[in-house]
Amino acid sequence: MANTSRNVAELEIGDIEGIGPTTARKMKEAGISSVMELATAIPEELATDLGGSKETAATFIMAAQKLLRESGILDNEFTTADVELEKRKSLLRCSTGAKSLDELLLGGIETQAITEFYGEFGSGKSQICHTLCVTAQLPVEQGGLGGGAILIDTEGTFRPERVDQIARARGLDPSEILKKVAICKAYNSSHLELIVKSMGKYIEDFKAKMIIIDSIISLHRAEFAGRGTLADRQQRLNSIMHKLVKIAEIYNVAIIVTNQVQSTPDTFFGDPTKPAGGNVIGHASTYRIYLRKAGNDRIAKIIDSPYHPYSDVRFTVNEKGIDDIDSEVPKKRTAREKEDD
Repeated sequence: MANTSRNVAELEIGDIEGIGPTTARKMKEAGISSVMELATAIPEELATDLGGSKETAATFIMAAQKLLRESGILDNEFTTADVELEKRKSLLRCSTGAKSLDELLLGGIETQAITEFYGEFGSGKSQICHTLCVTAQLPVEQGGLGGGAILIDTEGTFRPERVDQIARARGLDPSEILKKVAICKAYNSSHLELIVKSMGKYIEDFKAKMIIIDSIISLHRAEFAGRGTLADRQQRLNSIMHKLVKIAEIYNVAIIVTNQVQSTPDTFFGDPTKPAGGNVIGHASTYRIYLRKAGNDRIAKIIDSPYHPYSDVRFTVNEKGIDDIDSEVPKKRTAREKEDD
């Protein structure tokens, strides 16, 4: 991200060349009230909202991105590789709670990227989400992102009691942690799509530095049953994922999505477990990590990454959430032990 020479709040849609009061009003009615939101819009959806052509919508989006670059909020379209390397060195990384898993990810969960965790039920996906709600709020120098978290719950698995427990076990004030975790329960696929479309507003309202969707596919998988609806389902998932890609980069936030799995019965050798959602989710995710159970522990394996080594690590789940296997967790004292004091 470039250094901001002009505050985002100072920019208005009316400042964009070619957008008059009528068009600005239509955008506001469609839920686009800021330059940032317009810059992350999808041309097809914007064209539908405005009742115009895809080409016109694309022109508005590119004009919004141009204004952000001229204001110093976004980087220039073209940079040299050495400049890009220096920029990547300054990216924020959030600890997962386990040093072993952080090392696998070369420092933790990155901002400006989508990190996907997939695995069977009980493999630790939701536990990672609960832990990240806590660690994201830590100061940057302590391995956090220094901001709030937004968690979109599509499976009804979020438990505030668990966040409270993790915060206490890590020596943090649970009341302060819980206040900075914004929860939204999505009840159908259309609701999820609407939430993602308006995500820019929520990021600014809750001062969020991390977006978590647990899980990305459960609603679409339940509603679009059968091969006849597969193409429609994949297109709608594709729209969500590409919207998230733009949001991650423009708002400089870390995005985590969890994914379900499916079995391929024609696999005779190796693990038949595959992530659901096909190539649509796979291609849009920057990093893809496979989680599986190993007795009382869990194993995380890098499946796809532009630069991470393809290796795996073990971690565990305890009162602190995601943790290293050899970490010492204070045991709860029995009534007899308290009496002995």
